[in-house]
Amino acid sequence: MPYEDSDFDFAEPRASAMIESLRAFGYTLEAAVADLIDNSISASAANIWLDFWWDGGNSSLSIKDDGCGMSDAELKEAMRPGSRSPLEARESFDLGRFGLGLKTASFSQCRSLTVLSKRDGTSPSCRLWDLDYVSAKAEWRLLKGLHLAPPELQQEIVMTEHGTFVVWRKLDRIVGQYRSDDTSAHRRFLDGIDTVKHHLAMVFHRYLAGPSGLKLWLNGRQIKPWDPFLAGEVATQRLGTELLKLHGSEIVVTPYVLPHHSKIDQATHRAAAGPKGWNAQQGFYVYRNRRLLVAGDWLSLGFQKEEHFKLARIQVDIPNTTDSDWDIDVKKSRARPPGALRNDFRRIASATRTRASEIYRHRGKVIARESSQSEMFVWLKKVRQGKVFYEINRDHPVIQQWLAQQNGHGESTALLLRLIEETVPVAYIVMNNAEAPDSHSLPFQGAPPKEVSELMSSVVLALIKKGLPPEKACQRASVMEPFNSYPELVALMLERYIPRRPQ
Repeated sequence: MPYEDSDFDFAEPRASAMIESLRAFGYTLEAAVADLIDNSISASAANIWLDFWWDGGNSSLSIKDDGCGMSDAELKEAMRPGSRSPLEARESFDLGRFGLGLKTASFSQCRSLTVLSKRDGTSPSCRLWDLDYVSAKAEWRLLKGLHLAPPELQQEIVMTEHGTFVVWRKLDRIVGQYRSDDTSAHRRFLDGIDTVKHHLAMVFHRYLAGPSGLKLWLNGRQIKPWDPFLAGEVATQRLGTELLKLHGSEIVVTPYVLPHHSKIDQATHRAAAGPKGWNAQQGFYVYRNRRLLVAGDWLSLGFQKEEHFKLARIQVDIPNTTDSDWDIDVKKSRARPPGALRNDFRRIASATRTRASEIYRHRGKVIARESSQSEMFVWLKKVRQGKVFYEINRDHPVIQQWLAQQNGHGESTALLLRLIEETVPVAYIVMNNAEAPDSHSLPFQGAPPKEVSELMSSVVLALIKKGLPPEKACQRASVMEPFNSYPELVALMLERYIPRRPQ
């Protein structure tokens, strides 16, 4: 219905309340820094310098780039919260979306944000958001003037042909008000820097790769890319690229199965584990314009992160025209596949997980074949007075371990075992098998692999306690029921208990 020109009130947000609310988007330090790197890449920077300065409560962070820079008017607009609508069309290489990243990422970590910028042939400009000043004045006062910047950066921006400098001060979320000689706070600060380094190496690895790639420097040291797919390794399996269509846009999906650790050297295997470790890094890797958004996630498709699937990693490339379909958030750390593509993603994930698991199944079968130990069963078939009966194998390591723990209860334990043996429902089993031969479940059928792994681990530990070397204990377990049906878990158990030999 039409509205009259008088049918409204101005309801502008309170500056002090709103600007504090912009701090609550949930950025980590590394995600916030990555958001600022996005701006430098969008400005066609060839080099980006990131410097952390420790001085207790006066510590600071600066990010400098040699991108195209901004004019005074462009800088003022860039410093406006919500400077662009997410509905606006963007260049295909643009890594932004909401027009909030520079501000929300910065405010999430500091209370003072200074930006200096310069375009070719223009004078440098400077703008400063100081949250304490905004709160005191209760107005959206964006400070301006080159004199607001640190003196050394004033000189540097004047001498620069083009580029942008970002400075964070009052790092209350990173260091608080600790003294510069507080060793614990300094250590946490250094740990944060290390986390940022690994995160940037992962998120921007496709920009950093190659001799003509982006150069990213952290405290004077160049960050090397971390490739989650080990694409340069001969033993890496690339399963073939698939193109999926969404509203006229193309989604490119490339599954990889990484090499077993025996196929690569120790340093490569250790590096390929990634920031979170091998098991956590399995799953989909969603990229938007070559920038990694989601690193190692099964995208709520119903799959669990299980150890024997840890070699499965799937690259997904989406264009920025599909942001809303993928539910990209402000932090660019979340993406959810559109409903129209979920079945395709489940199919691709299932096939990749199967191929990854087969590597461990094969190795587990090899271990079982190499074991000289005859199969060991929980139940033994016996004949008494011409009649068949079944007896629990007292030599089974789990049974032996349990018996050893029954201090003072040996007689009742023996009676319990005898009761179980004498009441095996043989007739009922035979009748069911005759009527429905396929109705019986296999051992641990439908059980989570973790449950089988825990039982297998207890068997291996029991064998080790009896004096077997770890490798022999794993081999012995590999031919026992029910573990002989889970060769992939046997291979993983061997990895866990046998230290890797240097190559």
